[in-house]
This record gives sequence, structure tokens and C-alpha cells, in this order.
Amino acid sequence: MERTMTVEERIRRAEEIYERRKRNEGLTVVQEEKNKKEKNEKKDIKLLKKMLIQLLVCICIYLVIYTIQNKQYIFSEDFINKVNEIISYDIDFKKLYEDTKNYVMGIFSKENQNKENNDTNAIENTETNNGIGGAVEEHTEENGQVEENQNLSQEEQDILNVKNTTSFIKPVEGTISSIYGYRETATGTVPKDHTGTDIAAVTGTKIKSATDGQVVLASEEGDYGKHIKVQIGEVSIIYAHCNSLYVKEGDMVTQGQEIAEIGSTGNSTGPHLHFEIRISERTVDPQKILEL
Repeated sequence: MERTMTVEERIRRAEEIYERRKRNEGLTVVQEEKNKKEKNEKKDIKLLKKMLIQLLVCICIYLVIYTIQNKQYIFSEDFINKVNEIISYDIDFKKLYEDTKNYVMGIFSKENQNKENNDTNAIENTETNNGIGGAVEEHTEENGQVEENQNLSQEEQDILNVKNTTSFIKPVEGTISSIYGYRETATGTVPKDHTGTDIAAVTGTKIKSATDGQVVLASEEGDYGKHIKVQIGEVSIIYAHCNSLYVKEGDMVTQGQEIAEIGSTGNSTGPHLHFEIRISERTVDPQKILEL
């Protein structure tokens, strides 16, 4: 008949099992650390051997090239004496190996430290940009210039970009009859939000291209009547209400080239040029770009 264990015996047995498991777990952790260390050492030695092999290959290539270029000197008596003198030196290859290994490991340690620092900085910057710990901040490589531009309105930034990227000349001689922006109109058909500058002139007056560029649109439809759109980079220029067009879609035009005539086609109350400048399809005030 099986003997019944007392409470004390059960407690003692449980304690023995716990201690045995604890010892086994401790040995497992120690063994894992040891294996990890050995693996890292093998990896370091492998990298060092690879570096030394590459170094030796480079030295051999250099010696072959040097020998070919200096064959007369290589086999001279003076050169042979110097080689014998170098060979006679005692070289501690073991010390050389250890010094090289320590130097290489130092480089890798420094690179890893730099990488950790960069990762930490990136995390901190990301948290700052997400508004963690305070207001959202914007970080740029050229802080001064970009911060200055960020203080500008979209229109001011667009005007600055147009001026910095595109050269303009006056497209036609005439009188400003309507400026850019809001205006009081005499008829209900003329829009109050004016997207360009109107320059009044006699019908048939030649219109010159204010910039170089490509004609991306030459049309006779819509409120603009006969009109041309010239593209140069992100900037586009519209010449509207023309009497006749001298260019067609796809043509390349040069600054100062005659491209159309003043007219009053489309939704117009008299002969004039509607001169419109856009960047990324946002209109800007032409009189803030050039003198009209």
C-alpha cells in the first residue's frame, strides 16, 4: 500500500524541485551568454580575417604595379640591400595581430555608438515633430532661410519662387486698365476676382512673350477668347483676349518673340491684354513680379 506523504514532506519535495529548476535555468542563461560571446568573437575574427585578406590583396596589386613601373630600380643592388635590411628586423606577429584586432574593434564600437546616438536623436526629433512635450516644431537643414520663408504667406512664397526661377520682360506697351485681385465691375459678366492684370492698347498691337517657354495651350474657346498659355518649369503665363495668335500648341518661344496681337475676344469690354502669371496653377499679382 502506497505511503501517504506528510505535509512537511510535500513542502520539502516542492522546495527541492524549485531549487533544481532554478539551478537549471541559471545554467541555461550562463550557457546562452557564453554562446553569444563566442559567436561575437567568431564574427569579429571573421571580419578581421576578411579585412586582412583584402589588405594583402591590395598590397600585392600595388607591388605588382610598382614592380612593372620601376623594374630597373627593383632589381638594383641598393634595393636588394634595403629589402634584406627590412627582413632582418624581428617582427612580433602575435602582437601585430592583437593591435590590429583592437584597432578594428575600436572602429566598430565607435560606429555602433554613433549609430545608437543617431537613432536616439531621430527618435527625439520624431517625438518633437509630433508635438510630444510641447508645440510642434519644424527642423530644417537651412534653418535660417527656411524659417524666414515659413513666416511668409503662400502668395509671398509664390512671388519669391517666381522671381528666383524666371526672368520676365514687359509683354506690351499700354495702360493698366484693371489690376490683380478684387475689383468693382461695370457689368455682371466680368468677374470681380481678377486673376491677372489688364493692359489696354490699340487692337493689333503686337504682344511679345515675357519669358522663354513652350506653348502648352493655344485656344479660341471660353471667357479668355483667343489665348495662349506658355509654360516654363512650374511657372505658366496666360495671354488672353487676343485678336490673333502667331503660335500654336507645342511651339517653343523665346523671350521677346511676337506671339499674338491685342484684341477684345471672349468676355471682354474693350481691346486689352489679360496678362496672368501662375506657379503650380496658383495665380500671383503680375505687378509684383515685373513693372508693367
